[in-house]
Amino acid sequence: MKKYGFLFLIAIVAGIWLAQHFYFKPKYVNGETAPNFEMKLIDGTAMEFEDLAGNFVLLDFWGSWCAPCRKDNPYLVKLHEEFNGRAFKDAKTFHIVSVALEMKPERWKAAIAKDGLKWPYHHADFKRMDSDIARLYGVREIPTKYLITPDGYIAGVNMSYEDLRKFLNERLAS
Repeated sequence: MKKYGFLFLIAIVAGIWLAQHFYFKPKYVNGETAPNFEMKLIDGTAMEFEDLAGNFVLLDFWGSWCAPCRKDNPYLVKLHEEFNGRAFKDAKTFHIVSVALEMKPERWKAAIAKDGLKWPYHHADFKRMDSDIARLYGVREIPTKYLITPDGYIAGVNMSYEDLRKFLNERLAS
């Protein structure tokens, strides 16, 4: 009888793990078209995501309140410093678009300043996980990152920084 109880417990744990895995799985995968959206940048400028067509774009969903997101920010800064402004074989350059899922504008702006996030494409949605853009991309946990190709396709989801660097390095113009 103990044996069946242990097996039942393992089955429950496995079921919970699988359910959680599928719930948090990003909505889009490699090769799918990245949906367009409108956003208002930190400086008040309105733009559409598709305005960055022709570039590699890392779409980063994060939050100032999210410890793993803040831990990732130095890696994003390094990627931006290494690849922004550089020419690629099949793209103009590389940009990062940060979509913050927030509640308080002052915390968002303070985190950008403190973490040295110097790129211009910062948008915040103050409905946190109920953000229209987060729902459009199926974001249920942060950080979540999508690498978008110059022609608007998803090239990678939650890639490691080593894989991102390798992907971009392989495409740099000579």
